[in-house]
Amino acid sequence: MSSRFDRRATIRASHRPILYMFRSEKSDGLNAFAATASGTSLPEKFAPWIRTGSVMPSGAPPFGLSRSAIETGISERGFQLWRRTKSA
Repeated sequence: MSSRFDRRATIRASHRPILYMFRSEKSDGLNAFAATASGTSLPEKFAPWIRTGSVMPSGAPPFGLSRSAIETGISERGFQLWRRTKSA
């Protein structure tokens, strides 16, 4: 029975995009996700963007960020911005 659920998770993950992670060199602490490794969809006003990594389709984004929210942002705008706050 568990293998049936494992296959469903694998099928769902295979339809998910690789998420490419970037940080802005212009705005301290500003980060972004995009669906392309080039980051051409990222906002120019915060460029240059430096690619910092990627999240594979079956992987979870860092810092507990919601993959679903990231994918929605990319679908609607071509990117999803996020800001890492400094811890106290």
